[in-house]
Amino acid sequence: MEHPKRYHVHPLSWRDSCLIIEGPIAPERLAELSMHPDLDAFRPPSEQHKALIEIANLPEGRIIVTRDEQTIIGYVTFHYADEQERWSQESMIDLIELGAIEVADDYRSIGIGQKMIKIAFEDHQMEQYIVFTTEYYWHWDLKGSGLNVWDYRKMMERLMKTVDMEWYATDDPEICSHPANCLMVRMGSDVPLSSKEQFDHIRFQQRFMY
Repeated sequence: MEHPKRYHVHPLSWRDSCLIIEGPIAPERLAELSMHPDLDAFRPPSEQHKALIEIANLPEGRIIVTRDEQTIIGYVTFHYADEQERWSQESMIDLIELGAIEVADDYRSIGIGQKMIKIAFEDHQMEQYIVFTTEYYWHWDLKGSGLNVWDYRKMMERLMKTVDMEWYATDDPEICSHPANCLMVRMGSDVPLSSKEQFDHIRFQQRFMY
């Protein structure tokens, strides 16, 4: 399966700076940039930088970044699901995970997350995929945002709905472990019915629920 990656770039005025939102960005270009020290939600910034480069090197991998000059201040990742997760069990070539989204503290509340996600879906380039994201409350920055778990959930839903992702039911134990967790999915317009049915079998693995 071919994985078309059409590069886009958008400027964004912020205070006295011009931020650059771009991607999917090449691994070689990623290696030239540095990570903002606040981008530590998942691992230390230096380790996260290495992870982004590794994802960008994957055939299906896509990294969208926002940078302030040569410093990455936000990113979104797209890739196949980890082989330890149920979402990889049937090795679907057209099932892509929106894996992580992070924006440095000082740059939040100006719509960077929304703009990065939208770039990934420009020019019809994601219509051949089922794109999903798993939202777990323990990954959310409740302290930094000042939001409670339900308001944060609503914020994430609004963000994902900007690219037409919708809430989907599942019997996945991790998602079902807390009512704030959720699965959100976008069915590309070119996804065949066979893939949609295959994804349904992945979502529901307890027969009495399917």
